[in-house]
Amino acid sequence: MYTPKNLQMTEADAIHRFISEFGFGTLLSQDLDATRLPLILDASQGNKGTIIGHMARANPQWKTLSGKRASVLFDGPHSYISPTWYVSRPAVPTWNYASVQCFGVFQMLNSSDTLLAIDAVVRKYEPEVLGNVTLMPTEYTDKLLKAVVGFKIEIDDIHAKEKLGQHKSIEDQQSVFAALVSSQHRSSVELAEYMKRRQLGIGSD
Repeated sequence: MYTPKNLQMTEADAIHRFISEFGFGTLLSQDLDATRLPLILDASQGNKGTIIGHMARANPQWKTLSGKRASVLFDGPHSYISPTWYVSRPAVPTWNYASVQCFGVFQMLNSSDTLLAIDAVVRKYEPEVLGNVTLMPTEYTDKLLKAVVGFKIEIDDIHAKEKLGQHKSIEDQQSVFAALVSSQHRSSVELAEYMKRRQLGIGSD
């Protein structure tokens, strides 16, 4: 991912929070195959962390990935930016966004670790159903395990980018941020909320 220095997200904590918040990623293999998956970051494993997930065994992608380098793309908020929002002239349309791409070697998990990977997703999004044998009886879980492939990717490289207009003038940043906040499009408002949390592109000194 092309990431100019002035648009790089460099803080490890910020990158980890980003992956955790926007955990529905795209797993990419060298043959350009792609699978969208809910993924979990284990930040305690290694300097950059480990991505953990599972996919359907019927999906052939895992067969070509085992032991090979892969990448995972995590997309954050994004929005169209109108040239009419800038104070400066001339101006052109653009698209602002935040995105993180991780790289590492794809490794398959055994059945017990695959179950832990599945539980990790449930624990993140709906922990109250863990252990609910009425909803998820043991025999059903055992059947599920045979239908999925668990994996991990120990991250060895990260490209993290925040293109939020932070390179523009203070006046332009403030004007664009105000337009995003007042937009009728949810995606624009979400981008503004992210910018405010990160204190980037909002025109603050």
